[in-house]
Amino acid sequence: MTAKLDPFAAAPSLMKNWMGTSVAVASSLEPTLIELVKIRASQINGCANCINMHTVEARAKGETEQRIYLLSAWREAPCYSEREHAALGWTEVLTRLSEGHALESAYQALKAQFTEEEQVKLTLMINVINGWNRLAVGFGLWVDPAAAKAAQAAA
Repeated sequence: MTAKLDPFAAAPSLMKNWMGTSVAVASSLEPTLIELVKIRASQINGCANCINMHTVEARAKGETEQRIYLLSAWREAPCYSEREHAALGWTEVLTRLSEGHALESAYQALKAQFTEEEQVKLTLMINVINGWNRLAVGFGLWVDPAAAKAAQAAA
Protein backbone atom coordinates (compact mmCIF):
# COMPACT_ATOMS: atom_id res chain seq x y z
CA MET A 1 0.00 0.00 0.00
CA THR A 2 1.33 3.41 -0.94
CA ALA A 3 0.18 6.38 1.09
CA LYS A 4 -1.60 9.10 -0.87
CA LEU A 5 -0.44 11.75 1.60
CA ASP A 6 0.84 12.12 5.11
CA PRO A 7 -1.82 13.92 7.16
CA PHE A 8 0.76 14.71 9.88
CA ALA A 9 2.84 16.62 7.33
CA ALA A 10 -0.14 18.18 5.54
CA ALA A 11 -1.90 19.49 8.67
CA PRO A 12 0.57 19.14 11.57
CA SER A 13 -1.22 21.33 14.10
CA LEU A 14 -4.61 19.69 13.61
CA MET A 15 -3.12 16.20 13.60
CA LYS A 16 -1.22 16.94 16.82
CA ASN A 17 -4.51 18.03 18.41
CA TRP A 18 -6.27 14.94 17.01
CA MET A 19 -3.54 12.71 18.43
CA GLY A 20 -3.83 14.43 21.82
CA THR A 21 -7.59 13.94 21.84
CA SER A 22 -7.14 10.29 20.85
CA VAL A 23 -4.71 9.65 23.70
CA ALA A 24 -6.93 11.41 26.24
CA VAL A 25 -10.05 9.52 25.21
CA ALA A 26 -8.22 6.17 25.04
CA SER A 27 -7.00 6.56 28.60
CA SER A 28 -10.48 7.21 29.99
CA LEU A 29 -11.67 3.57 30.30
CA GLU A 30 -10.10 0.14 30.87
CA PRO A 31 -7.18 -0.36 28.46
CA THR A 32 -8.19 -3.78 27.11
CA LEU A 33 -11.81 -2.72 26.62
CA ILE A 34 -10.62 0.28 24.62
CA GLU A 35 -8.42 -1.93 22.44
CA LEU A 36 -11.26 -4.38 21.79
CA VAL A 37 -13.46 -1.48 20.68
CA LYS A 38 -10.71 -0.13 18.40
CA ILE A 39 -10.13 -3.53 16.83
CA ARG A 40 -13.83 -4.25 16.30
CA ALA A 41 -14.55 -0.88 14.66
CA SER A 42 -11.45 -1.32 12.49
CA GLN A 43 -12.62 -4.80 11.43
CA ILE A 44 -15.99 -3.38 10.39
CA ASN A 45 -14.33 -0.52 8.50
CA GLY A 46 -11.76 -2.78 6.82
CA CYS A 47 -8.82 -0.80 8.19
CA ALA A 48 -5.81 -3.13 8.04
CA ASN A 49 -3.54 -0.44 9.48
CA CYS A 50 -5.64 0.00 12.62
CA ILE A 51 -6.30 -3.73 13.06
CA ASN A 52 -2.56 -4.34 12.92
CA MET A 53 -1.77 -1.51 15.30
CA HIS A 54 -4.44 -2.24 17.89
CA THR A 55 -3.93 -6.01 18.04
CA VAL A 56 -0.29 -5.26 18.91
CA GLU A 57 -1.44 -2.73 21.53
CA ALA A 58 -4.05 -5.14 22.93
CA ARG A 59 -1.43 -7.85 23.41
CA ALA A 60 0.89 -5.35 25.09
CA LYS A 61 -1.93 -4.46 27.51
CA GLY A 62 -2.50 -8.11 28.41
CA GLU A 63 -5.23 -9.14 25.98
CA THR A 64 -5.18 -12.82 24.99
CA GLU A 65 -4.80 -14.24 21.52
CA GLN A 66 -8.07 -16.13 21.92
CA ARG A 67 -10.09 -12.99 22.64
CA ILE A 68 -8.43 -11.09 19.79
CA TYR A 69 -9.13 -13.94 17.33
CA LEU A 70 -12.74 -14.34 18.45
CA LEU A 71 -13.58 -10.64 18.32
CA SER A 72 -15.32 -10.80 14.95
CA ALA A 73 -17.69 -13.39 16.49
CA TRP A 74 -17.97 -11.80 19.94
CA ARG A 75 -21.71 -12.51 20.28
CA GLU A 76 -21.13 -16.27 20.14
CA ALA A 77 -17.86 -16.35 22.10
CA PRO A 78 -18.20 -17.02 25.85
CA CYS A 79 -15.00 -15.18 26.78
CA TYR A 80 -16.33 -11.61 26.87
CA SER A 81 -18.02 -10.00 29.88
CA GLU A 82 -21.44 -8.37 29.82
CA ARG A 83 -19.70 -4.99 29.96
CA GLU A 84 -17.61 -5.91 26.92
CA HIS A 85 -20.72 -7.18 25.12
CA ALA A 86 -22.41 -3.85 25.75
CA ALA A 87 -19.37 -1.91 24.53
CA LEU A 88 -18.98 -4.04 21.41
CA GLY A 89 -22.69 -3.81 20.60
CA TRP A 90 -22.55 -0.02 20.97
CA THR A 91 -19.43 0.06 18.80
CA GLU A 92 -21.17 -1.87 16.05
CA VAL A 93 -24.36 0.21 15.97
CA LEU A 94 -22.44 3.50 15.93
CA THR A 95 -19.90 2.29 13.36
CA ARG A 96 -22.74 1.02 11.16
CA LEU A 97 -25.08 3.90 11.92
CA SER A 98 -26.25 4.29 8.32
CA GLU A 99 -27.36 0.64 8.22
CA GLY A 100 -30.08 1.30 10.80
CA HIS A 101 -29.16 -1.42 13.32
CA ALA A 102 -30.97 -1.77 16.63
CA LEU A 103 -29.73 1.38 18.33
CA GLU A 104 -32.24 1.28 21.18
CA SER A 105 -31.45 -2.27 22.32
CA ALA A 106 -27.71 -1.56 22.10
CA TYR A 107 -28.23 1.58 24.16
CA GLN A 108 -30.19 -0.29 26.83
CA ALA A 109 -27.33 -2.82 27.16
CA LEU A 110 -24.84 0.05 27.31
CA LYS A 111 -26.86 1.87 29.97
CA ALA A 112 -26.98 -1.28 32.13
CA GLN A 113 -23.18 -1.60 32.17
CA PHE A 114 -21.80 1.95 31.94
CA THR A 115 -22.36 5.14 33.92
CA GLU A 116 -23.46 8.19 31.95
CA GLU A 117 -19.92 9.55 32.02
CA GLU A 118 -18.54 6.21 30.78
CA GLN A 119 -21.17 6.16 28.01
CA VAL A 120 -19.83 9.48 26.77
CA LYS A 121 -16.22 8.32 27.04
CA LEU A 122 -16.95 5.12 25.12
CA THR A 123 -18.91 6.99 22.46
CA LEU A 124 -16.03 9.44 22.02
CA MET A 125 -13.63 6.48 21.68
CA ILE A 126 -15.82 4.94 18.98
CA ASN A 127 -15.85 8.28 17.16
CA VAL A 128 -12.08 8.60 17.46
CA ILE A 129 -11.31 5.12 16.09
CA ASN A 130 -13.79 5.58 13.26
CA GLY A 131 -11.99 8.84 12.43
CA TRP A 132 -8.60 7.12 12.44
CA ASN A 133 -10.02 4.36 10.24
CA ARG A 134 -11.18 6.94 7.71
CA LEU A 135 -7.82 8.71 7.71
CA ALA A 136 -5.91 5.45 7.30
CA VAL A 137 -8.17 3.91 4.65
CA GLY A 138 -8.75 7.20 2.84
CA PHE A 139 -5.08 8.14 2.59
CA GLY A 140 -3.68 4.61 2.34
CA LEU A 141 -1.71 4.85 5.57
CA TRP A 142 0.37 2.05 7.01
CA VAL A 143 2.10 2.84 10.28
CA ASP A 144 4.41 0.50 12.14
CA PRO A 145 3.01 0.08 15.69
CA ALA A 146 6.40 0.95 17.23
CA ALA A 147 6.56 4.17 15.19
CA ALA A 148 3.00 5.05 16.23
CA LYS A 149 3.89 4.54 19.89
CA ALA A 150 6.86 6.87 19.52
CA ALA A 151 4.65 9.50 17.81
CA GLN A 152 2.04 9.13 20.54
CA ALA A 153 4.66 9.68 23.23
CA ALA A 154 5.81 12.84 21.44
CA ALA A 155 2.26 14.23 21.26
